[in-house]
Amino acid sequence: MRIHVQNPAGETVFPITQAQWDAAIARAPDMADLQVSFANDEAGYAAAMQEAELVVTWTREVLNRFGQDQLKASRDFAPKLQTIFCTSAGLDRLAPFAWLPDDVALLNNRGAHANKAGEFGIMALLMLANHIPHFAESQREGAWSPRFASVLAGRTVVIVGLGSLGGAVAGRARQFGMKVIGVRHTAAPHESCEEVVAQSDIDTVLPRADYLVLACPLTPQTQGLMDARRFALLKKGARIVNIGRGGLWDQEALADALDSGQLGGVVTDVTTPEPLPKDHRLWRTKGLFITPHMSSDDPETYNDNSLDILFANIRAARSGKAMPNRVLPHKGY
Repeated sequence: MRIHVQNPAGETVFPITQAQWDAAIARAPDMADLQVSFANDEAGYAAAMQEAELVVTWTREVLNRFGQDQLKASRDFAPKLQTIFCTSAGLDRLAPFAWLPDDVALLNNRGAHANKAGEFGIMALLMLANHIPHFAESQREGAWSPRFASVLAGRTVVIVGLGSLGGAVAGRARQFGMKVIGVRHTAAPHESCEEVVAQSDIDTVLPRADYLVLACPLTPQTQGLMDARRFALLKKGARIVNIGRGGLWDQEALADALDSGQLGGVVTDVTTPEPLPKDHRLWRTKGLFITPHMSSDDPETYNDNSLDILFANIRAARSGKAMPNRVLPHKGY
């Protein structure tokens, strides 16, 4: 199989390198027959795609190169392409998937983020438990403003999305003695949750949440999931962590709920849009701590994990099995 790795031009933090590829092959010697090429420019891309059967690249590269129905309209520039592997878990930027031919599989790297997301998630819960957004604001103002805090143990956290991100946070929260309630597409049990409900029943568990974690994909079903009505269902003073997507909530309603005291604090790694404009209301909303969409990406392990996941999918296809990371366009993930 011929594989082409297309890195973005000028990328210095997360480019997939020959050394990383060689190390991945050493971990998976059954993949040694794969033929690979690398490029970060147009000439290298054009030359490689004439023979490439699988392309490894970034979401924004797919958007730029295959969007607007280019791939479906003409396969002349990629006549042998069978699979696209994106080094991202959430591919909502590529929806709707009208550009994707039925005979081309689209894969994400779901699973690559789990360890980092779990640590960030429990850190964010601890930050909220200990009033860190408040203390960050007080420090900027030069104000000595004590607030005392309780431990996480015994508190209830509702986690929306139990994939690699939410599942990892659930595991960490359980280690801290929290009562973990999961919300996902179906009410299938999860090893780290005491209880799981279907997304259609989310309103039944929100009033029990001391903490809410949003870690689900952004799909038509989850767009605007948390609106003013649902913020009001939470306990007064409930706290929220969002490591999913900014589109999962109504940002104006979020800011209103913080301003009114309905919410006791929020840590978000995602916003709409990204980057957030300097004059945006969220920057000035008290009780809100923003990080710039970096919660789940570890430069030391990200590409290694992604290549291991890629090889697992190739291995499954060779065995006649379904590729575990294949994105289903009708679901959006």
